[in-house]
Amino acid sequence: MKILVIGAAGMVGQKLIQALSRDDELVLHDVVPFTSKNKTVISDLSTPGEAEKLMREKPDLIFHLAAIVSGEAEADFDKGYRINLDGTRLLFEAIRKSGTRPRVVFTSSIAVFGAPFPEAIGDEFLNAPLTSYGTQKAISELLLSDYSRRGFFDGIGIRLPTVCVRPGKPNKAASGFFSNIMREPLAGQEAILPVEESVRHWHASPRAAVGFLLHAAKIKADQLGTRRNLSMPGVSVTVGEQIAALRKVAGERVAKLIRRQPDEAIMRMVAGWPRNFDTRRARELGFKADASFEEIIRIHIEDELGGRV
Repeated sequence: MKILVIGAAGMVGQKLIQALSRDDELVLHDVVPFTSKNKTVISDLSTPGEAEKLMREKPDLIFHLAAIVSGEAEADFDKGYRINLDGTRLLFEAIRKSGTRPRVVFTSSIAVFGAPFPEAIGDEFLNAPLTSYGTQKAISELLLSDYSRRGFFDGIGIRLPTVCVRPGKPNKAASGFFSNIMREPLAGQEAILPVEESVRHWHASPRAAVGFLLHAAKIKADQLGTRRNLSMPGVSVTVGEQIAALRKVAGERVAKLIRRQPDEAIMRMVAGWPRNFDTRRARELGFKADASFEEIIRIHIEDELGGRV
């Protein structure tokens, strides 16, 4: 099978590539240079003509992971719409014009929902995003559904929880502090907590996120029907429960490296974020989440720290 991974240089992209079968032929795309033993293409997907070049490869399966993150999309309105929406639309158009009909797995976001929320958000809840990033993802979900309905490709959109604990350095995602307050202390460094411990959010480990992508690639179209976008399972915890899990797994000494420093701008943004989901449809389709936040922390220790704090 020939597989095109767009956004291959990112954290989830790199972990996905490692999990794909060695028998598959991979074509990897990103806007930033990176090295790989597989064929790589470095270009800006939002530039007219670039998506058509990728479709000359005639992939059977496309993972579309590329996007700029929430904080950056909010700070730079033009860039957010150019990358997150225009790039996606140009890709979908290039697929339509290619005459092929690949499976397209699109990474959407729980940011497509906006407050006020029910106790648990189901797939039928109103899409009313309160950020530019969420709006860009919501529009892309509609495009994916329509292009699939018209038979131009076989698409599925998966709304990822906040991926935590993210390895590497902090990025510009507004939700980055959820990972920072775990990752830095586990590495023996101080971390800043900008919100109250009562803040509740929806999480999945990088390992679970890759599992969602691989499973989405295999689901049959008749199982999805016309409802092509769905929220992924996750773990709903407060920041306080995150810290308690960290303390249980790694000890008080590690937990004490978190320093409280309220940030009004971040607190206002977090107030409009989803907190809990009803993902029975995704679970019935075979998607599996982490068992607990403690497991999420242990996965980070196993996968990124060699099993040791």
